[in-house]
Amino acid sequence: MKIHFTCQWKGGAYVSGGGAAVYIVIVGAGEVGSNIAESLAKSHEVAVVDIDPDRVEALMYEADVLGVEGDGAELDTLSEAGIEKADVLIASTDDDETNIVTCGTAITAADPFTISRVKSAKFLRTWEKSGAAFGVDHMVATNLLTAENIARVIGLPGSRDVETFVDGQVQMGEFEVRESSPIADQTVAEADRYESLTFAAVLRGDEVIIPRGETVIREGDDIIVIGSCESVRLFASEITPESKTTQNVVIVGGSDVGYHTARLLQDRGIKPRLIEQDHDRARELAEDLQGTTVLESDATDSEFLEREHVSDADAVVATLDSDEKNLLVTLLAKRLGAERTVAVVNSGEYVDLFEAVGVDVAVNPRETTAEEITRFTREYDATKVAIIESDRAEVLEIEIAADSVLAGRPIQESVQELPTGVVIGAISRDGELVIPRGDTVIEPGDHVVVFVDADCLEAVNDKL
Repeated sequence: MKIHFTCQWKGGAYVSGGGAAVYIVIVGAGEVGSNIAESLAKSHEVAVVDIDPDRVEALMYEADVLGVEGDGAELDTLSEAGIEKADVLIASTDDDETNIVTCGTAITAADPFTISRVKSAKFLRTWEKSGAAFGVDHMVATNLLTAENIARVIGLPGSRDVETFVDGQVQMGEFEVRESSPIADQTVAEADRYESLTFAAVLRGDEVIIPRGETVIREGDDIIVIGSCESVRLFASEITPESKTTQNVVIVGGSDVGYHTARLLQDRGIKPRLIEQDHDRARELAEDLQGTTVLESDATDSEFLEREHVSDADAVVATLDSDEKNLLVTLLAKRLGAERTVAVVNSGEYVDLFEAVGVDVAVNPRETTAEEITRFTREYDATKVAIIESDRAEVLEIEIAADSVLAGRPIQESVQELPTGVVIGAISRDGELVIPRGDTVIEPGDHVVVFVDADCLEAVNDKL
């Protein structure tokens, strides 16, 4: 699974609107910076800066970008990258302080919109309290965002990906169809028995299928559904009948991600258990997390896991700093009988491997951070955007203007002017949820949640 993150803004993203290309300088050509560059270079002019010449050369070869070797925190290097004409600067190295200094340096020479990636939430808290502190216009805290997504997925049984829209009124969920699922081998018409739920897409291998009534749902498919929170939760409980409400959660690793995950679960009324081997860190966590039971032990010890009845856990989350240990812990937990396992995977190339050997959900912080920043620099005039499976599709929340192709017309008529890769998932009107049907008339001011195949995003944005 390629979990996504969302950001919210009004009136378009923080680049020039109307689909016009802008100039973007990215500092850091690692996994995060490379993913951002490859995505944005499709429609914008991009320059990438890194101290590693091999990384720069590789990215210049793989994507149509200007490559500059050097320290992005230095003004001369930024000038060589064209900072004076830049609309956006993205600081995405693996060092928090370097990213913040880079943004501060950039605004001494020009006036780009600055985005800084940081791992630690302490910088985010300072930035939030003081406006545009450090010369940063938007800050992305990787560890906190990762924890937020883990908590969201844990909260919906059987889900691989979850996001909410329209102030929590509408939910999108992604679910894998397993052999035991009651909808396996059913048509969409047979499976569609939920009043306020839309089957938005079927992901089958590399194919994105827009479902029709006669579309057969197969084992191994990933299903994207959009609807009311109640209907999505009901769908989740029926598609994975073996899953139950998640209350018994074990978090392995008192890392920053583990700490934030526990804190967020506490806020949702769940009392997790957190296992941390280091004595001082365990004591610190116990003092800070009053609603969490902190256990000081080595979670790779199978006998300890058995004594702590990990077999009864609804979910085991591995947030250690080692990918190898996270894999070991989740596989041990699965063998002992834990219902679901979630592992943080810092190396992007290991994500598919983790899920192939039995981990239910693998979360790569670098990839999700790249998706968050990429989404924030897109020009779509959307209130909220979610990226599905590494840019294979997007789910947009759009406030309908009077000149939209959807405004004042029945859906069955207006969609004739849209590409086939578009599904109207939900409509919110004056705070009330409207179920989209062929004869439903969408009105200006409505908030519409739309699934869009990546291949037709530009065409759809022009019309919506």
